[in-house]
Amino acid sequence: MNKKFTIVRLLCAFAIAVALSVCIIFAISEDPLTAIYNLFLGPFQSKRHFFDVFASSVPLIFTGLALGLVFKSGNFSMIADACLYTGGVVTAALAIKTAMPAGLHPILIMLIAAAVGGLIGSIPALLKVYFHTNELVTSLMLNYVFFYFGIYTVTKYLADREAGTFASLKYQPTAALGALIPGTKFHVGYLVAILAVVLLYFLVFKTKFGYEIRISGSNPQFAKYSGINTSKVIILTQVIAGAVAGLGGAVEQMGMYQRFNWQDSPSYAWDGVIIAILSGNNPKTVPLAAFFLAYVRVGADLMSRRSDVQNELVSIIQAVLILFITAERFMAGWKQRQEAKKALEGEV
Repeated sequence: MNKKFTIVRLLCAFAIAVALSVCIIFAISEDPLTAIYNLFLGPFQSKRHFFDVFASSVPLIFTGLALGLVFKSGNFSMIADACLYTGGVVTAALAIKTAMPAGLHPILIMLIAAAVGGLIGSIPALLKVYFHTNELVTSLMLNYVFFYFGIYTVTKYLADREAGTFASLKYQPTAALGALIPGTKFHVGYLVAILAVVLLYFLVFKTKFGYEIRISGSNPQFAKYSGINTSKVIILTQVIAGAVAGLGGAVEQMGMYQRFNWQDSPSYAWDGVIIAILSGNNPKTVPLAAFFLAYVRVGADLMSRRSDVQNELVSIIQAVLILFITAERFMAGWKQRQEAKKALEGEV
């Protein structure tokens, strides 16, 4: 019943978000049918646009996995933003300053970026365990620290002085993740993201440590009394989550860019919160949630270029989804009626 209820509830939230978006488009647009067509069907108009959805979902998968793992353990650290951004900076440094064979170069970069991300991810966890600080506050503050440290590093050591804007020197060709389908942005990094999904699913649901994560997140007091080292769980979980986010930064840079130009924080961690909520903190459904969000964003971008409706409409869709999915009383009455009906049928 719980699984059925979750699916029905999610579909209803999607339907409400879509209906509200259509109503807004009709209210503000002089050509609402064109806007609606491009929003919902625009990505299907060409191969390039459709596979742009997959490419756009890659960083969403990594941050969704990272935030979902943190939430699964009962914590709320947003350090994934700093991990992903710093992973991108590390990628830029290694892609510019080191020379290696094409096959080895990306692998080494991803491993180092993941290690740096894991190190950064451990900081809020260590502060929480040993100094009882709030991990949400410390992670949000540290995001700014690492963002500006990254800007300084790129400006001081990696910047292209001849470029007309903030940008690093170009990456070496050996550091690139090739396209899976020619003529599109769909790159090898998507396969790395799916591998991360499989490994995290195995970790969370098929290992002893995964059981400790789930118990610590659902009932911390029971976890302590049953002998689980909750401090270890908090630290290791956020280390792994940080490593996943750092890996995501490396994959995004090598798959989508030829030089580092993130002058503003991409804020993928906040997108990761949305993905984690939509997926129910389950790694195996993260790619579906990421695909949905990426699809809506690509459609909204096409809509803004081909009609008089701006792509900020996506923010409304996201807000409505989060509002209804996180509202505990949304469709609770329907669930109670279904459970009561099932109980009566069982008595008969």
